[in-house]
Formats: sequence, structure tokens, C-alpha cells
Amino acid sequence: MSTKVPLHHQSSASSSGDSSSPSSMDPLLLILKLPYSALRVPRMRLKVPSFSLPSAMTVFSLVLATYFLVVSGFIYDVIVEPPGIGSAQDPVTGNVKPVVFLSGRVNGQYIIEGLSSGFMFLLGGVGIILLDLALDKHRAKSVKVSFAAAGVSSLAFAYVMSMLFVRIKIPSYLR
Repeated sequence: MSTKVPLHHQSSASSSGDSSSPSSMDPLLLILKLPYSALRVPRMRLKVPSFSLPSAMTVFSLVLATYFLVVSGFIYDVIVEPPGIGSAQDPVTGNVKPVVFLSGRVNGQYIIEGLSSGFMFLLGGVGIILLDLALDKHRAKSVKVSFAAAGVSSLAFAYVMSMLFVRIKIPSYLR
């Protein structure tokens, strides 16, 4: 009984000669294979590591931390290396006072300015999450009210502070 071999299993090397025979091998390949012919692979009983998925809170924390770093301009701070805080001379007294916001420059920031703005954006995002938690039907009414009050207050505080930061950064904005 003859078995038919499919065409894709037939090698083209068998019709043109055996390329793995020592006589047709490249001499450089023979030299490279020589040290490995005396070696043998050790028998190791390795277990495949089992990875478990991180918890939902871990993923949420990582996403929240990444969001904070992105909106606070962490990449800009690493590349440009701006000062942490600026200074300006008071025209009346001549004293040097610290300045947190780099006023008048939209494309530049001090490190503290970026971190404080990023925190306000993060606070607004947490306010939205708290408002979402206040809509859960399986929570007590007092907890829902607490979540809603905390969400609205943090969202309102973040908005007011962000608009204040924009007015400090760009003095003639929306006036």
C-alpha cells in the first residue's frame, strides 16, 4: 500500500541532492559545529512560570499614576530639565520672590507648575469616578450622598483651580 505525500511536504532539497550531508556543507559551518558536537544539552526539569493577572485595583492605580505623569508634563520635565521653581524681583522692594508659574509662556513650565496642574486634573478625574460610584444601586443612600458630595466638590474645586492656573499662566485669557 503506497502512501501519497502531499506536495508541500516534499522537499525540493531531495531532488537536488541532500544539502545536510557533510560533503555539501559549508566548511565554515563545519568549523562552527565542531565544538557543539561534543556537548550535550542538559536535562533540566523547568516549570513553566504561571502568571496571574493583576487585580483591578492595581491596574487602576497604574493607569491613574500614568495619567498623572502624562498630564503633569513629566516627559517635558525629563527632556528639557526646567527649574523646579522660578524667581522674580519685586519692582517695589527689590527683593527676590519665588514664582511658581512661568507666566506668558504657554510652551514652558516649571516643575511645580506641572505637578500642581496635573494634580488638579487628577482631582477632577477622581471627582468623575466618585460621581459614577454614587450611581451604584447596591450602596446605602448615605454612602451615595457622600460619594456625590465628594465628587461634585472635588470636580468644582479642580475646575476653579485649573481656571485660576490658566489666568495666572496667560493673564489676558478670556478677558
